[in-house]
Amino acid sequence: MRVTKAIKNEQIHILETVYKDAKVALDYGNPFELLVAVVLSAQCTDERVNIITKRLFPTYNHPAKMLALGVPKLEVLIRDCGLYRAKASNLIKTCQILVDQYHGEVPENFDELVTLPGVGRKTANVLISVLFNTPAIAVDTHVFRVSNRLGLARGKTPDEVEEKLKKAIPMDKWSAAHHWIIWHGRKVCKARKPLCGECPLAQVCPSAGKEA
Repeated sequence: MRVTKAIKNEQIHILETVYKDAKVALDYGNPFELLVAVVLSAQCTDERVNIITKRLFPTYNHPAKMLALGVPKLEVLIRDCGLYRAKASNLIKTCQILVDQYHGEVPENFDELVTLPGVGRKTANVLISVLFNTPAIAVDTHVFRVSNRLGLARGKTPDEVEEKLKKAIPMDKWSAAHHWIIWHGRKVCKARKPLCGECPLAQVCPSAGKEA
């Protein structure tokens, strides 16, 4: 199947129709909590992150409070999260910067966000999109996989897929589309065994029935 612009438009329409109410699955109560949750979510499921933050946020929901906790104690609180040592170190460093340079607030600017330890392009895109209503598409493993399988945006790197998604999807739908694609990846277009037989996009997907 050749994935034309018309097919891509149909893919986007179906995703929007099926997942129109999709939103971030991480639990958070303020911008700092979302930043922490997204950092923790790297190589960790959202379900696991929500378990961890449920015990973390009632007390340590501000950069100054988490900074006072220190790396060793933070490691203990998040140790059931993958890469917990690196994440604890990065979060404490980020807390120090937020307290020293931003009065304890999460910056709204993408370029400032990516200077924070542990905050890469994906995390920054999630933050500016969810918190500050800035059009952005964060490419995680689900978005990368689904976009390539659909032919909606083929690329060898997350950055390449992000740029192609921005061309394929109208800007006013970027932030929402990020959630549509993630949820499709979680529920249907799974990594190891995609559920092609029950996929609403099967008729417009060049990979339908071909994945192991």
